[in-house]
Amino acid sequence: MSKDFCQNFEILNAPYLPYECDALNPHITPNTLFFHFEKHHKGYQTNLEKLLSDDDKKLSLKDIILKAQKEKNTAVFNNAAQVWNHNFYWFSMKKDGGGEPEGQLRKWIDRDFGSFIAFKEAFVTGGKTQFGSGWVWLVYNEKSEKLEVVKTGNADTPITDKLYPLITCDVWEHAYYLDFQNRRPDYLDKFMDHLVNWDFASCRLLHI
Repeated sequence: MSKDFCQNFEILNAPYLPYECDALNPHITPNTLFFHFEKHHKGYQTNLEKLLSDDDKKLSLKDIILKAQKEKNTAVFNNAAQVWNHNFYWFSMKKDGGGEPEGQLRKWIDRDFGSFIAFKEAFVTGGKTQFGSGWVWLVYNEKSEKLEVVKTGNADTPITDKLYPLITCDVWEHAYYLDFQNRRPDYLDKFMDHLVNWDFASCRLLHI
């Protein structure tokens, strides 16, 4: 995983899946991943391209989101933020992921949450208690100089609050319903135990 990606995630405007649709099987099945990426994620990208002016298309995805927020352009914001969030979600997972992080990230998790177990409980609880559609995130808060778990609804994203995301899990129903039906807690447990990409999070942390 390149340092450029970790530092400049927002420049990846186009939908990009960093693995094959069967890479996360059996925890997320190929059918779920295919429909999620090909129909939902690419659908947001298609809608966004129709909404943007030629000048706006020259901006980074992050700048498009921040501009849309400032101008209260809900349509552009929702589609741009969903593209960004989904790009980030794909990289928050990997084949044979999960387990516990090491190095600086583990030290900071222990420092700010008390233990990895406490962090995991906070992250899973955040995802379970997000009412309706949305996301749960591990972020670095520059103001508090600490790692925090936050949740956002619908297309909202922590970057609009000047938070620095390290990991996210998508808790919109289309992310898990074909595999887990209404068992969102089971999906979140699988994400933490078998999918989360700590290498990506650690790379992000090194380049704050």
